[in-house]
Amino acid sequence: MSGEGGRAGAELELAARVIGIVRELAGRSAEAEVNVRHDAEALTRFANSTIHQNVASAVTGVRLRLHADGRTAGGSTTVTSADGLRTLVERTLAAVRVSPVDRSWPGLAPPAPLRLSAGHPGSGERSGLAFGFDEATARADPAERAERVGDFVRAAGGLETAGYCRTVYVSAAFANSAGQAVEGRTAEAAMDGIARCEGADGVARLAAARLADLDGAVLGARAAAKARAARGPVELPPGHYEVVLEPDAVRDVLENLAVFGFDGKAHHQQQSFAELGREQFDPSVTIVDEPLGSREEPAADLPFDDEGTPRRSLVLVREGVTTAVTHDRTSAALAGAEPTGHASPVSRSWGPKATHLRLEAAAVPGAAPGAGGTGVIADSARPLVAGVRRGLLITDFWYTRVLDPKALVITGLTRNGVWLVEDGEVTSAVSNVRFTQSYPRALGPGRVLGIGAETVLLPESWGRARYAAPALHLAEWNVTGNASG
Repeated sequence: MSGEGGRAGAELELAARVIGIVRELAGRSAEAEVNVRHDAEALTRFANSTIHQNVASAVTGVRLRLHADGRTAGGSTTVTSADGLRTLVERTLAAVRVSPVDRSWPGLAPPAPLRLSAGHPGSGERSGLAFGFDEATARADPAERAERVGDFVRAAGGLETAGYCRTVYVSAAFANSAGQAVEGRTAEAAMDGIARCEGADGVARLAAARLADLDGAVLGARAAAKARAARGPVELPPGHYEVVLEPDAVRDVLENLAVFGFDGKAHHQQQSFAELGREQFDPSVTIVDEPLGSREEPAADLPFDDEGTPRRSLVLVREGVTTAVTHDRTSAALAGAEPTGHASPVSRSWGPKATHLRLEAAAVPGAAPGAGGTGVIADSARPLVAGVRRGLLITDFWYTRVLDPKALVITGLTRNGVWLVEDGEVTSAVSNVRFTQSYPRALGPGRVLGIGAETVLLPESWGRARYAAPALHLAEWNVTGNASG
């Protein structure tokens, strides 16, 4: 734990100290990269409509990756004293000596300025400290999160509720022995809650760069409306159904595309569906990874990755054509490509992943982004539902698992509300169903019948990634089972 974590320049100073120790103990021929990251996360949880937990943690961690004599090893510590940093370097050097030869070492990122987008002025070529940062979110206290929880519970109108409200603050720096040195900070907030009515659940979620943008009352009213409308469901037989996926369900589609489809390592190993330059999606589909934020939205992440490569917006699909995959330095070297700023602590092993995907909404004049509305049907989905002859309105997916990574065939379940739509009208609630569906095929040419006019920014279910998702009207979704089996 560092007492000065988060002070402007503190992380960059620590990184420079580690580089100095490496040069002292290993000589200038050793290649070293250092990440220093101060993470402060606060979480307010509620269940049975009552706050039952408020927790907060703040930790400064130092990670060192060292390449010497053709061998690579890494180490980490949270002890940031002079002795702690020296011990980290000594341990990592000892590990290098007994490591196998690393034939895929890509070398260090060269010195390069951060790519700060318009609207995110930064504080200079090397620093992203003013990178669309919301100080109020970073310093939010338990009372501010509790206020939003209280609004959620009251808006649910007596239904049983559960969920969380969280805030996160990150201040970080990177330095390597090649001279790259950058720093930045970011903050985010998220809320995720359910309401329950007679065994039926409704959900409302939202991610934001500012805690002030989370309205607990709007989210609570939406979750309650969906729970009440999901009572008394009927069962439908398996089959191929026309569907409208609300933004929460589309978030799962984007997450799986990011993890298994647009990964540059998997693409190089021919384990991904992605074929660069080919029209694999409907022409209405454009997917962009936007770690720097957009549309007056503060930056979603740090302006550099774990190898010091500056981040930038990356168009993965443009008007149906797959145009790019994500790379860290290792996968880029293997593929003969450029790194795209997607290195993480595990990317050399598990591949580089996009964590800020946006599926572009339909260009509708006068449409404004929002939190999805407060009714049974998300605002983004209403015009799409009106065009359905007979199909399903699906709120959310869960427990999705990959059956075929190459074709990205996914099996999973619906939850938090499914309805039958006939002639553009919601006619009855439907029991949860199991599906088995290739996600790229579902979004293939001619299969996307409509895209909502707004995107909703949604938190990842198990981490800190976030996805901007509109509703989708799809020609076909393969339902393989229902609540009875």
